[in-house]
Amino acid sequence: MAASRTVFVVGAGIGGLTASLALAGRGFRVVILEKTERLEEAGAGLQLSPNASRVLIELGLQSRLAASAVTPDAISIMSARAGCEIARLPLGEAATSRAGAPYWVVHRADLQAALQAQVNDNPDIELRLGCQFEDAVPHTKGLTVVQRSGMTRQQEVAMALVGADGIWSAVRSHLFPQTQPQFSGLIAWRGTLEATQLPREHTSRRVQLWMGPNAHLVAYPISGARRINVVAIVPGAWNRPGWSAPGDMTEIKNAFASPQWPPTARMLIGAVDEWRKWALFTLAGGGEWTNGAIALLGDAAHAMLPFAAQGAGMAIEDAAILAKCLGESQHEGGPAISAAMQRYARLRQPRVARVQRFARQTGRIYHLTGPAAYARDLAIKTMGPQRMLARQSWIYDWRA
Repeated sequence: MAASRTVFVVGAGIGGLTASLALAGRGFRVVILEKTERLEEAGAGLQLSPNASRVLIELGLQSRLAASAVTPDAISIMSARAGCEIARLPLGEAATSRAGAPYWVVHRADLQAALQAQVNDNPDIELRLGCQFEDAVPHTKGLTVVQRSGMTRQQEVAMALVGADGIWSAVRSHLFPQTQPQFSGLIAWRGTLEATQLPREHTSRRVQLWMGPNAHLVAYPISGARRINVVAIVPGAWNRPGWSAPGDMTEIKNAFASPQWPPTARMLIGAVDEWRKWALFTLAGGGEWTNGAIALLGDAAHAMLPFAAQGAGMAIEDAAILAKCLGESQHEGGPAISAAMQRYARLRQPRVARVQRFARQTGRIYHLTGPAAYARDLAIKTMGPQRMLARQSWIYDWRA
């Protein structure tokens, strides 16, 4: 492969695979380095609002996701204090038509499998599993990328490198070792269940958001609506290695016990047979994303709280803009590539910082207690569904 057209992408998660497809679409040859021997996406479900699904559709993913992605009819905002729904925000085909792209809920594994299949079919992308990034050395021809596979260590020349290797990014540690993720004090409990385990009235194609005292609960269909994804967010401590561990069912049931949580919310918690809990770490906004011909993308650059349902969406947006910036500079040589990386960061950082702030603020609103929770519920009812949806149009209407 000619170094002048070769871009290395470290990490084969959602952001890395999307970036690889977007870069190949701009005429680059792409090598993906993934340290695991096979792709097994962690977590369970995710939400892809139109800003993200639009990019995936433009990359040719719609047919691959047709059988697994679900377009929910609505978002039901539920109050634990009131014990019922206080607003229903319409989605479905009307929202798809208005935004020009669907709002999807999908199992992470289904999305990653679709992206991997698309990558495997692209002759300009090479996916190297079991291959770990070690170093990147700049020089006049670009970069020498050092990688290791088992006992074999090799070096290759590339024009650029993208670190899409998640919150514990090896590329970020190489570039900016002082930048470390910070624990938020919150734990996400994730699990799934067969839709047939719930009464029929609780398996409709909608996203349920339960707001409660110092915690919240989200449930929505995935895997072609055959399964339900459940995520519970609660405060907690984390003093163990890594950032995920099996969850004790008794612990999460106690966190959502009566009388603070109504029967429907407790039913959702109790229906999950196996939980896994994840410590929510974030990266502070305003940090550095690029150095020369190297750039960070997704959680490696800006890990955020999930309360705006935009973690995957921001990585997908990053991928589109990074490919666009590099594509406009690929024939101009070394200094132009560095300038393209800087332009990518300038274009993305203000929007990502705004989404990070929105997510933090949203989480605080979800977790209000006492009179503040009453005032929140009243405000949501007063605003009505259309105005509530319009509050996020600046996110959903984005285009690359």
